[in-house]
Amino acid sequence: PSRAEAVRRLIDAGLSTTGNNKLKFSDGEKLIMHMLCEVYKHLKINGGIDPTFIETVLYGGHYWGLQWKYAGIFHDYEDDKKTVSEVVNVLDMWMFIESAYDKLSKEDKDCIAKLAEPFGKDVSFQGFGGNYESEHLHIAHFLINDLDRFSYFKGRDLNSHMPLMEDYRRMLMVFEPMRQTLVGGCLSTKQIVELLNAMRH
Repeated sequence: PSRAEAVRRLIDAGLSTTGNNKLKFSDGEKLIMHMLCEVYKHLKINGGIDPTFIETVLYGGHYWGLQWKYAGIFHDYEDDKKTVSEVVNVLDMWMFIESAYDKLSKEDKDCIAKLAEPFGKDVSFQGFGGNYESEHLHIAHFLINDLDRFSYFKGRDLNSHMPLMEDYRRMLMVFEPMRQTLVGGCLSTKQIVELLNAMRH
């Protein structure tokens, strides 16, 4: 298409994605935003928000423009609650596994390496596949680095570069009955072997 037609199509596409969840501001919110823009300009803050643009949006009613200019703020994405719960359960399970494994004797670790081969040779949380499980990976990073939860895994890359959720789901089926008995305790060598072997298809 011509350039003008291409621009028209882009505008139509943009409006179609923002039309279902149209931004709305109450009169109070408009007043607050206007006052903040005035403060922003008065203090000569050089940040990522353009106060003049915000005022133009408010005066002209071009609220859709906020979604276009600041797509990182005004978007419709929200983490799936089921996925968040799944990530929390996986991190919790692996924290139990690794903390228990670290306390074992060399003899017990050798036993795990033999009975849970090949998974028993490197007993550590590998993370989630960046290309296949990006939502899980991002949630895990947020929990660990921003919410300071599961700090046991802080500093790790957590990108396994391969999908592992199906393995973790099989492990969780074995772990859930165990969890009820772990209050104030830790996993036994036998339980670690069972969990690691659950990774097998």
